Amino acid sequence: MSELKFSDLVEPVVLNQKTALRVTVLGGGSFGTAMANTATRNGCDTMIWIRDAAVAKEMNETHINQRYLPDYPLEEGLRAESNLEKAVRDRDIILVAIPSHSFRDVLKQIKPFISAQAVVSLTKGIEAKTFSFMSDIIRDELPEVPYGVLSGPNLAKEIMAGQPAGTVIASDSELVRYAVQQALHSALFRVFGSDDVHGVELGGALKNIYAVAMGMAAAYNVGENTKSMILTRALAEMSRFAVKLGANPLTFLGLSGVGDLFATCNSPLSRNYQVGFALGSGQNLEQATKALGQTAEGINTIVQVNTRAKELDVYMPITTALHQVIFEGAPPLNIAVSLMKSGHRSDVEFVLPHHAV
Repeated sequence: MSELKFSDLVEPVVLNQKTALRVTVLGGGSFGTAMANTATRNGCDTMIWIRDAAVAKEMNETHINQRYLPDYPLEEGLRAESNLEKAVRDRDIILVAIPSHSFRDVLKQIKPFISAQAVVSLTKGIEAKTFSFMSDIIRDELPEVPYGVLSGPNLAKEIMAGQPAGTVIASDSELVRYAVQQALHSALFRVFGSDDVHGVELGGALKNIYAVAMGMAAAYNVGENTKSMILTRALAEMSRFAVKLGANPLTFLGLSGVGDLFATCNSPLSRNYQVGFALGSGQNLEQATKALGQTAEGINTIVQVNTRAKELDVYMPITTALHQVIFEGAPPLNIAVSLMKSGHRSDVEFVLPHHAV
């Protein structure tokens, strides 16, 4: 198959096909809904699976996701479905937008009903205790199914508002990358390809840690110099950790790395930023997460990555300090101290000076 040219996709490719791609999104949160709406707008035959039958019925009647995106009307062709078998049987692409703690369970449930579709994770997280990425879970539970991960600076409300955005589909399979580009790529939503699955996935998961840190910093009204240092040292931590796990550090210069990090760390729309801001404002973790009402993947990711970094002997001072503040009762000032205490390391990872420690 020849390489797909993005210039060919300014108008959605699926509109020119005799048979529309059949796309199902599992999970009715904000980002899953935004991707389902995007696929519908692109001419795909699109369903979104929502566990609660009453909520699915309401969405079909009102064309609004009242809980997560109440201010954004949905495409009328988008169908909500609460029956999991109906949602996944005979579909071309299944996009999984389930929180990491439920991801494996849902894949186990769909296994009897699917055949050779592509299964693509939209979830930016790491499974607790196993330290499995979502691609690992797909391989574990659906070993015969082609898979990929989608990640980038994709705040759902901005996508729903029609503001230009880009994302990355990472897969070892060119066919999976091509199919997802056909389903989601448009003039306002650019879908770029990558074969560094773990690198793209790590960018999406790890940046949530630093969004919590940035939210806490915002609560203390830090200046632009401090924000810039948090962002760049966060990128250094991310790439150090990722390389230890076999990812390509150059992936972190793209949309799924620095792009997603920048968007999530600088937007009050980010759930992780909001939790961090609440924590920095004096709330405890239970209060902060209850007020949010949605999953903030960054909290679980801090726990997982802090443990794994110690096992792998990866230097991650911001992550360590966040764990101390959130779970060990340390004062928030510890994060600032962690940024300042080791000034002799190399500025840019994987670039001279080699002797830096």
